[in-house]
Order: sequence, then structure tokens, then C-alpha cells
Amino acid sequence: MREHTLEPGLLPTFRLYIAVRLVFVAIAGAFYLVWYQPPIGPGLLMASVPFVADIVILFVLLRCSCFQHWLGRLYLPVALLVAVIGPIVQVGYVLPAFDTDATFAFLLGFSLLLVPLILTAWQYSFRWVLLFGLSTSLFEFLLLTQRIGLTPERLRWSTVALFGRSLLTIFVGYIVSNLIEEQKRQRRELARANRQLIRYAVTLEQLAAHRERNRLARELHDTLAHGLSGLAVQLDAIAALWEQMPPRARLMLDHALSTTRTGLDETRRALQALRATPLEDMGLSLAIRDLAERTTARAGLGLQLALVERLGDLLPEVEQCYYRVAQEALENVIRHANATNVSVSLQREGRQLVLQVADNGMGFPAEADRQRDQLGIRGMGERAELIGADLEVRSSEGQGTVVRLTYEEQRDSSADL
Repeated sequence: MREHTLEPGLLPTFRLYIAVRLVFVAIAGAFYLVWYQPPIGPGLLMASVPFVADIVILFVLLRCSCFQHWLGRLYLPVALLVAVIGPIVQVGYVLPAFDTDATFAFLLGFSLLLVPLILTAWQYSFRWVLLFGLSTSLFEFLLLTQRIGLTPERLRWSTVALFGRSLLTIFVGYIVSNLIEEQKRQRRELARANRQLIRYAVTLEQLAAHRERNRLARELHDTLAHGLSGLAVQLDAIAALWEQMPPRARLMLDHALSTTRTGLDETRRALQALRATPLEDMGLSLAIRDLAERTTARAGLGLQLALVERLGDLLPEVEQCYYRVAQEALENVIRHANATNVSVSLQREGRQLVLQVADNGMGFPAEADRQRDQLGIRGMGERAELIGADLEVRSSEGQGTVVRLTYEEQRDSSADL
């Protein structure tokens, strides 16, 4: 039979209830034997059977997992039925035979039915709680009418008490059911929010990977593809001139070898830059300093640095974004700006972290260059969007270019509570 999913914590609570009932019955039985000292015989043994039988059945039922597999959806209803019938029989049929006080019997019956009531409200809706209250009252009333020697006055009092206990049971069940339903609703909302967060994280990861692939494609196009294209043209020319003009062919071969070495160096540099290991080794400020010094030294540019050393704790994705934007901005200066000087600054302005890369190059002099530079600018803008930062690019013909990245750290709302 198909298994039914139980609410978290319900089964351990049910087992604890059975253990407490077992201890209570043992203490009550010992007290009765010591205080009243009844004669031990078949009658006493028969009277004690109802107090032990349901506990033994529930203990076996709740401890053996095979019953849950066999009974499936009926597992919990069967266990609750046993947990309800036992106390009703004990309080309504066995205890009156020993002239037990009616008030004590009323309180004891309500106490023993309270935990099964809570478990029912825990697992099922309020209509099942209502059915629980009405069916237990009806069953106890039927037992009440079968008792021998019950006076009309005692029957009326017992009926009124039974009706009152039924209303109290339904009221308590209503409160518990509402609390459990609210908890279930919050749990469903939390699960839905978690699913949305997972989907958002996956989408963000895929978007970041897609943008990284685009950036890698641009990087390889500007290095490896250009180098291989030029090398192919030179090798074709060498093949055509090898027999007719050997000296010129050898000169072109030297140029081809130089182009190959340059392309290899550029490819190694691009692959090394993709790893961004300086962030792990040196931190953001020192990594940007090392990047700027290496890049400008390679191109023979002048460099001015203004980098704050203490940046505090930054998220890894924020550090990665700042490093990549600085890298892209410096590469754009080398390839397109025709500049002689570059300034790089990384400063804190309140809660804002500001990176600025400026050059004295030619800016955007022509539409073709503008479109070429837009590829790198677009990549930097996409990176800024991923962390919620602002990217500003200012350029005019003959006046150089300024790239400014600003990220404002969010205040921890818990600190204000």
C-alpha cells in the first residue's frame, strides 16, 4: 500500500506519549496495590488488561517500521484509533467498577485523549479534528448507556460532562489545527522561496558562464585568432617566394617566427589572466597594483597608482568583478587608446568602493573604433550588473577615456535591530 508522509516530529512525539503512559500506568498500579492492598486474583488481572493492552499494541505498532510500510495511509489512523479506544474503555467502563470519583475520571479521560487530539490536528485538517471529537464522544456515550446500575441522575450528569468535554476537545483541536496550518503555510512559502532562489542562482551562474565565454571569445579573437591569421598570410607568402627570392623568404620566415612567439606569449597571458589567482594570493588592492604594473610595463606606458590598502571584507564576486573590470579597461587602453599614460585608483568613499582607470589616449575618434571598444565596455557593464554596481565610461575624441566602477555595500539590517 502507498505510504503516507507524516509531519516532521510527529512519530517521535507519539512514541514519547506511549512511553509516558506506560510509566504512568506502572506508577498508578504500584500505588493502588500498596495503598488498597487488594487481593490478587483473576479479577484484578482481568481489570488490568485494558490498561496495558493498548500500550503494548501501540508500542509494537510504533516501533516496527514494517507496519508503516504495510498499512501505508492507514498507519497513523490505526495507531490513533488504538490510542483513543484504550483510554475511553478504561475511563468509561473499567474505572467506574472501582467507584472512582467522577471528576477524576473526567479529567483523566480528557488528559489521555488530549495527545491523540493534538497528533490528529498536527497531521490532518480541522474537519478530521471535528470528526475526532464527535466520534470519541459518541463512542463513550454508547459505553455509558451499557453500564449496569447507572442511575438516571448519574446518567444525566455524565452526559452533560461528556458534552462539555466534547466541546472543549473540539475547541482545543481548532486552536492546534490553526497553529499547525499556519506553520505548514510558512513552510510551503519557505520551500517555494528556496526553489526560486535555487533557480535564480542557477540562472545567475549560467548567465555568468555565458558572459565569461563571450569575454573569452573576444580575448582569443584579439590574440590567438589575429596571430594565426597573420601567420597564415606570412606562410603563404613564404611558400610563394621560397624558390624565386630565398633571402626575402627567409626574412619573412623570421617575421613569422616572431609573430608566432608573440601570439604564444599573448595566449599564455590570456590563460593566466583567466585564473585570476592574484586575488587569492594578494587580495584585491595588491592584485590590481600588480596587474597595472605588468600591463603598462608590457606596453611601455606611464603609470600613476592611488590604491587604498585596507578594503575590509569584500564578497568574492565583488573582488572578481573589480579585478576583471580593471583588467579589461587596461587591455582596452593598450589595444585601442594609443595612450602614453594611465592612472589607476581604488578608493573608499563612505560605503562606496570606487575603481577608476583613466588614460590620455585618443578616446573614441571614429565610429569603427567606438563599435570595437563597445565590446569590452559591454562585458564590463555585464560584470557590474551581476553585483549591483554602477559602471560609467566617459570619453571624447582626443581627451582620453575614464572608466569608473562604483559599488555600494549594503548595510546589515540585523545590526539595526
